[in-house]
Amino acid sequence: MKFHIVGVDAGQKVVVLDLHAATAAIALDTAAKEGITVLSLRSRALSPAALRREPAFPLTLFTVELMALLDAGLNLVEALQTLSEKELHAERQAVLGGVLSAIYRGEPFSQAVSRFPQHFPPLYVATLRASERTGNVREALSRYIAYQEEIDRVRKKVITASIYPAILIIVGSLVLAFLMFYVLPRFSRVYEGFSNDLPFFSQLLLGAGRAVLDYGWLIGLLLATTAAFGAYGLTRAAIRARFIEWLWHVPAIGERMKVYQLARMYRTVGMLLRAGIPVVSALDMVRDLLDAHLRVQLAHARILIGEGQSMSAAFSATGLATPVALRMMAVGERSGDMGQMMERIACFHDDEMARFVDWFTRAFEPVLMAVLGIAIGLIVVLMYMPIFELAGSIQ
Repeated sequence: MKFHIVGVDAGQKVVVLDLHAATAAIALDTAAKEGITVLSLRSRALSPAALRREPAFPLTLFTVELMALLDAGLNLVEALQTLSEKELHAERQAVLGGVLSAIYRGEPFSQAVSRFPQHFPPLYVATLRASERTGNVREALSRYIAYQEEIDRVRKKVITASIYPAILIIVGSLVLAFLMFYVLPRFSRVYEGFSNDLPFFSQLLLGAGRAVLDYGWLIGLLLATTAAFGAYGLTRAAIRARFIEWLWHVPAIGERMKVYQLARMYRTVGMLLRAGIPVVSALDMVRDLLDAHLRVQLAHARILIGEGQSMSAAFSATGLATPVALRMMAVGERSGDMGQMMERIACFHDDEMARFVDWFTRAFEPVLMAVLGIAIGLIVVLMYMPIFELAGSIQ
C-alpha cells in the first residue's frame, strides 16, 4: 500500500514523501527511523503497475514453520528472526519485521501480530493471547493449525466435488452456443425457400437462427452486457448478500447452509474455549462467521448465557443448536469439557456435510449430463427433421 506522509524532519523543515508499506504502522515506523515527525498520513491509490496483486501472507505456512523452529529449541524471537531472514518477499518480510520490532519494544506476541489485522485474523490473535497466560505458545499454534486443516478439508471437499459439474456445464454451454450461433444460422439459409412447409418447432428453431444471423451483433452485445452486470453484481457486497438471502429460503439449500455455518461456529467456539477464553468472549469473536440473521440469534444467545443460562439452553432457545448438537452440548456441560465437545459436534456435522456433498454430486452429474444431452439432441433433431420428412416423401 502507498502512504502519503507530511511531516517535519530533524532540521524543522516540512517534508512530503510517499512510502510503500504493508500497514500505516509500518509507514509510521519507517518515517520515525528517518527522523521525521509525522503530521499527517493518508493512503493513496497505487499506480496501475503497482496494482498487480501481491501474494497473501501465508499464515498457515508461517505457523507451521514457527512451530517447527520452536520445537527445534529456538525461542520466539530467534524463530521470528530466522523466518524474517529467509523471507524473500518484501511485504512479508516487512510484516515479520514489524512483529519483531513490536516484540523488541516489549509488546507480547499477540499484541505484536494484532498490528497487522489484514494478515492475522482476530481468531489467531485471541488464541495467542490465551496461550500467553500459560506460556505455551506452541500449543496454541498447534491448535490453530488443526483448526485450519479441518476448515480447509471441508472447503476442499466442496470445491473438488464442484469441479466435474462445472466442467460439464462449461463444455455443454459451449456446444450449445456453437450450435445456436454457428450451425443454426447456416441451416436457416438452406431452408429459406420452403419455410412454410417445415414442422412448427423446426420453424421456431430456424427462426431463432435467422434472428442470430440478422441481429447477431445485438444479441452478442446483450449477452456481454448481461455477463458484465453479473460479474459486477458479484463484486458488490449488497447484491451478494441478497443472493445469499434468497438461497437461504430454498428449503434444501438453506438448511445445508445453516448446518455448514453452525459447524464452523461450533469448531471455532470449541477451539477458543479450549484455549481458555470465556464463552461470552468466544461468542463475540465468532459472530462474523455467521450470516446477518444468525448473528441476531447469536447475540440473543449471548445475552441468555450472560444471564446464567447454559449454552445448550441458550442455543436451543435461539435456534442455533441442531438436535445432535443439543444432546452433545448437554453431555459436555455435565463432563465440564465443553471445548472438546463443541469440536466433536463440528466434526459430526462436517462429516454429515461431506456425505451430503458426495451424494448430491453423484445424483447431480448424471442428471446434468442427461439435460445437456437432451438439449443438444433436440436441437440437432429439429434441424434435420425437414430432411427426414423430405426423404420420406421421396420414398
